[in-house]
Amino acid sequence: MKSIKIKAKNVDNAVAEALNKLGIEEEEAEINVIDEGSKGLLGFIGAKDAVVEVTKVFEPIEAGKVFLEELLNKAKINVEVEIIDCETNDEQVMYNLKGQKELGLVIGHRGETLDALQYLTSISLNKELEKYYRVLLDAEGYRERRRETLERLAARLANKAEKKQRKVVLEPMPPHERRIIHIKLKENNNVKSYSEGEEPYRKVMIEPLDN
Repeated sequence: MKSIKIKAKNVDNAVAEALNKLGIEEEEAEINVIDEGSKGLLGFIGAKDAVVEVTKVFEPIEAGKVFLEELLNKAKINVEVEIIDCETNDEQVMYNLKGQKELGLVIGHRGETLDALQYLTSISLNKELEKYYRVLLDAEGYRERRRETLERLAARLANKAEKKQRKVVLEPMPPHERRIIHIKLKENNNVKSYSEGEEPYRKVMIEPLDN
């Protein structure tokens, strides 16, 4: 958190100068009056300046939103960022990207760009926090649609493994997508699934079980 100490003729002036230097509003600040100062005799003899320390309060949820907006603006991608879920107790926040023409750019091939943006936002947001804040990034329901696609894929390939009685190997996937596959296949008592390989080429394996 950024903080600054300022001396001025009175507390109000010191606070105003500190806020100006930090580029924030009073509601974004934590103000500590170190010395209220004094006017002195006849208003000038023995006068003492006031001293305040003003700290910029870090709001992780809003900071994540600002980071995303700045990143997208630099890339000249015109989409809106909204906060759609915030669980302060669980330290989790979800952002949603909204737009009509350029959502494909922020999603990327099978969500790779969206995953990268999520990762960068998480790093930016958590660098000033003692506890880890989980960041989730979606784009107009893409995550749910992708989950449904992966679940259908899992069911289809499990059926293939059963019918042909041989192992089926999926293409490399990121950890959260492999997890969706594994969870879905727990419903099927005729196959087992596990992952093999090193990131980013780790793959899900589906094998039929002997009955």
